[in-house]
Amino acid sequence: MNIVVCLKITPDPEDLEVGRDGSISTERAEWTIGSFDLPALEAGVRLVEIHGGKVMAVCAGPAEINNSKIKKDILSRGPDELFTIVDESLRHADTAKTAAVLAAAVQKLGQVDLVLFGEGSADLYFQQTGVQVGERLGWVTMNAVSRIEAQENGMLTVQRTLEQEIELLELPLPAALSVTSDIHEPRLASMREILKAGRKPMFEWTLADLGVVGLSETIEILKVEAPPRVARKQVLIEGSPEEAAKALLSYLRKEGVL
Repeated sequence: MNIVVCLKITPDPEDLEVGRDGSISTERAEWTIGSFDLPALEAGVRLVEIHGGKVMAVCAGPAEINNSKIKKDILSRGPDELFTIVDESLRHADTAKTAAVLAAAVQKLGQVDLVLFGEGSADLYFQQTGVQVGERLGWVTMNAVSRIEAQENGMLTVQRTLEQEIELLELPLPAALSVTSDIHEPRLASMREILKAGRKPMFEWTLADLGVVGLSETIEILKVEAPPRVARKQVLIEGSPEEAAKALLSYLRKEGVL
């Protein structure tokens, strides 16, 4: 089974700086693998460990993703190969443009059975890229996948965890799946894997290599701001659970919350 795992490299949320006006700066932030993508990577690696095949990691973004430390971090977690698509026009690309690039990369790789995504990106969390890639490829596409099992007949059994129910489905390959964060606990790379990572194949593609055009056009940049800071009211409600609940409801109605 040949599996592609799409990863988004983003500024580390721990390094974000919030200005007095609510603006968010990433200038001093280190770039890292999105936390929602690590479980998807682990899912792909585990499937190949059980059934054989190859895991290929694919990343698309601006020059910051072309970082040897990040590349080794990715490869130390189990993938056999890493492919990066580096272009400045991808810095603020929306989900449609990102999906176009990733779908073109999957097609260029050739024989791919399964493409995995995290449930959303670590920066904007739109949860749209995976389903758009699947649609562009014309493959079976599913989100909210919390378990994947490969069958000998070339089918997959997947579990979807929804708000009100859990679905158990059988899907044909090829497929594009977006997995939940609790599908697997991402592994910590051993020293041996870290040393091996530097010897694994790494490839860098351009948009021209993929035959993708039109991404250099100007797009509207989404402005993200932190919510305004407000002082805590520090209201203490005492009494029995029933009395406290009534008092809380009364207070929230008075404040216009309810």
